[in-house]
Amino acid sequence: EMDDNGIEVGSYTVRRLDNLIGTLLAIFGNVLVSISLTIQKYSHVKLAGTKDHRAFYRTKTWWSGFVFTCLGELANFVSYAFAPLAIVAPLNAVSVLTSSILGFIFLRERLKPKDFAKQFGLVFLGYIFVIGGAYLLVSFGPNSHEKLIAANIVKHLVGWPVLLYLLLEIITFCLLLYFYKRRKANYLVIILLLVALLGSVTVLTVKAVSGMLVLTIEGTMQLNYPIFSVMFVCMVASAIFQAGFLSQACKLHDSSLVASVNYIFSTIFAVLAGAVFYLEFNKEDILHICMFLLGSAVCFLGVFLITKTKKKARIFEPCVTLNMNNGVPTIHDKGLVIQPDYSGSFSYGTLVNNNGVTPAPLPVHLETPPLGPRSSDASQGHPGIKRD
Repeated sequence: EMDDNGIEVGSYTVRRLDNLIGTLLAIFGNVLVSISLTIQKYSHVKLAGTKDHRAFYRTKTWWSGFVFTCLGELANFVSYAFAPLAIVAPLNAVSVLTSSILGFIFLRERLKPKDFAKQFGLVFLGYIFVIGGAYLLVSFGPNSHEKLIAANIVKHLVGWPVLLYLLLEIITFCLLLYFYKRRKANYLVIILLLVALLGSVTVLTVKAVSGMLVLTIEGTMQLNYPIFSVMFVCMVASAIFQAGFLSQACKLHDSSLVASVNYIFSTIFAVLAGAVFYLEFNKEDILHICMFLLGSAVCFLGVFLITKTKKKARIFEPCVTLNMNNGVPTIHDKGLVIQPDYSGSFSYGTLVNNNGVTPAPLPVHLETPPLGPRSSDASQGHPGIKRD
């Protein structure tokens, strides 16, 4: 079929089937990534609790988690080729939900029913909001999925709505970058707006690259078109810079606040980019749009409740400490580095991916060494060391 703009689209049944496949892939990918990072965390915890001084990447447990991470990210990547951005992007809330549930499973703290309800009541309310919001946005989300052949992508790219949108985005990005770099405005909103603007470019290009790769596998070669190379380069570049700004935000501000605000901003800009570039809401009526917006808002509230309550209740409480030294996570135990420095992403060592819950403080049971006369004398020359 052809739409009013001359863009090739599938039949209604095919579009509904593609949406279902993309939705299931996105949910499966987010769940699998959360589980895989939990396995990798278990590998670190296991090494921290023993005298085994092997590097974490020499353990089978860590590599099994890494394999699951790759499979989960691959499922997320392919999901963009089938479902609209407006459906795939908000489903990152599933990773927050999965991580929180895994935190409860591994939580060793025993509480009375009254105390448990008081501490975790808002978390369970967040679960309900995330599940209900996800159901609404999937049920009432756009159904205008198209075949992402190179000709369709070029038609979108040279259209005046997309050019105007990209121009406004570039101007906004440059202004925010000026205040961030020159004026030293390290406000959370400014940094995460930079992340969200880059993220909108990332999801646009990911959808294009993923769609052309799927069509190529199905037998319609798309990789020899220049637009594929352009989209691929933009995808990699925007993802790298996005991770850099996200790392800065994580170092300067509260991690749980970064997680919730980043999810909200990134989802809003991703949905807006899909609406402008891929015209995802062109044939949707006002009722479906309003219900979709309601579902997204409910998801936002659910993620906020889960991530904010998480810090107070210590839902994600493992057994080692993760310190950030110049942006490089290093795991410590009893004052000694038990793992080599690892330049990881925003979500490394957490229970979710880069759009989910951020690292929580990880307690360590440290043995207090006996203080003798020498340590007492040594503290006299160092004003920063307290005497016991």
